[in-house]
Amino acid sequence: MKTIGVISIKGGVGKTSTVVSLGASMASLGKKVLLVDGNLSAPNLGMHIGLDAKKGVHDVLAGKIRPETAIYSHEVLDIMPASMFKAKAKNPLALKSKLKSLKKYYDVILIDSSPALDNETLAAMNASDELIVVTTPDLPTLKTTMLAVKLAKEKKTPIKGLILNKVHNKNFEVNLADMEKETGVPVLAVLPYDVNVLQALAEKKPFPEYKKRAEGAQEYKKLAAALLGQEYSGSRFKSWFNWFFGIKPKDHELNRICVYYESLFK
Repeated sequence: MKTIGVISIKGGVGKTSTVVSLGASMASLGKKVLLVDGNLSAPNLGMHIGLDAKKGVHDVLAGKIRPETAIYSHEVLDIMPASMFKAKAKNPLALKSKLKSLKKYYDVILIDSSPALDNETLAAMNASDELIVVTTPDLPTLKTTMLAVKLAKEKKTPIKGLILNKVHNKNFEVNLADMEKETGVPVLAVLPYDVNVLQALAEKKPFPEYKKRAEGAQEYKKLAAALLGQEYSGSRFKSWFNWFFGIKPKDHELNRICVYYESLFK
């Protein structure tokens, strides 16, 4: 069992959508998954799946309720939401100890962190066994991504890799090689910009379930499988096709293969 923090010190990169999509993809592989809203100042994880909760992370951190009583089931996922109508959490760093008792019930806990450099982000890092950083291919976001990576390294929380989101494949964008060079972290998934992500949000459904055949949905499923040490069966034909015609895997696909074998042998 492991806890994965999904971080980004910049809003608008698709961090919360990533948490929901990655969680749903892991659940589709037969894993028991809990999503936790660690964005305590401006929480919206519950909104992504249409959950209007009256109790959640704030109450757990305040010691008002037990962690297990703040969990809601939603189709294949469990979620511990937070409410924007609650008073600001005074002790976000208690998140790790509050989640400890839940780890034995789940294969994976995914934490959606704050998009700011604050105690909420530090709490998500502290509570996580490893981190994934979500970024977009533009220079301002690259700079904040470098800061997030630097902070994680200072806190000695292992960084599994980057998710490069909302990619338009234009020459003005920061490319994968430069992103990896500047951050020193491998890119594990490249997600094209897709308006269906917004449509899925409007429908209150995880993107990989809303548009199963979309390229981005397939990327989430492949990444989920790699992180879990599982083979993603949906990619077998394409892998065989590429091998037969001598098509070299892309860099982020090779990075996922490395993660797959690391997870497999742990």
